Amino acid sequence: MIMIVSVGKFAEDLELTLYYRGTGNVNLVNSDINRPGLQLAGFFKRFAYERVQILGNTEMLFWREVDEEFRKDRMKTFFSYDVPCIIITRGYEPPPELMEQAEKHQVPVFTTPGVTTKIVQEVIVYVNKLLAPSITRHGVLMDVDGVGMFIVGESSIGKSETALELVKRGHRLVADDAVEIKKIDEKTLIGTSPELTRFLMEIRGLGIIDVQKLYGVGSVILEKSIDVVIEMEDWDESKEYDRIGIDDHYVSILGVDLPKVLMPVRPGRNLAIIMEVASRNIRLKKMGFHTALEFDQKLAQYMGE
Repeated sequence: MIMIVSVGKFAEDLELTLYYRGTGNVNLVNSDINRPGLQLAGFFKRFAYERVQILGNTEMLFWREVDEEFRKDRMKTFFSYDVPCIIITRGYEPPPELMEQAEKHQVPVFTTPGVTTKIVQEVIVYVNKLLAPSITRHGVLMDVDGVGMFIVGESSIGKSETALELVKRGHRLVADDAVEIKKIDEKTLIGTSPELTRFLMEIRGLGIIDVQKLYGVGSVILEKSIDVVIEMEDWDESKEYDRIGIDDHYVSILGVDLPKVLMPVRPGRNLAIIMEVASRNIRLKKMGFHTALEFDQKLAQYMGE
């Protein structure tokens, strides 16, 4: 998979200075980075050229110790590979030999006064998010007491209205209607909103509202990890719903198993309060407290006595 990012966006997102724009794009295929100290010394057999190349204090100090002919020869070999971009940290000025070959091969060059270790971490996290497997699902994503709740269900079941009530109660909206989900690692999904509909919500009979402008910046958040899926459905009198909660149910999204709570909907049920309780119950389970199991154990003990 290749992710193409404009040099302007790359520089803005990572707070870098664009020194030379090259082709105008950065082609990303790997979330790792490469510090080309070995390549500057002449070892190219295991050159990870497809990664973002970062030159820090060590590389630049080495560069000052070698003569001009050596530097020119190394840069010719270095840029014979299709490197995506160069980032030079700690406020160093790009060497003339490097810039000569970068301009010849149209390779973007960025600079930053930042510490190399910090820049390395930021680039890895940033590129990892861009290259993560993704999917768009219909639903509403809320941050409820720190728990990412992905609310799903049939159209007009009341997802947005419930989310609006949660916003009024002090919780934060991430996305309404369409949720972009990315798999950051084997156990973590991050949800966000498409830029076009960010912080907007559709309320039937009222239309499109801007949650941020109506309720303030504290009512929204750009992205949130998804911790639980809340599935809303019309109450079915013939169906037996879980009344104790011993059994845990899961749903798979992008290969990640997430806890799922089936929430029947009927007039008179305050779903926002129930979701707040569900949020706190999930946090308790993560801390090792499972109320339903404790009750079942006490009941078994009582029956035994």
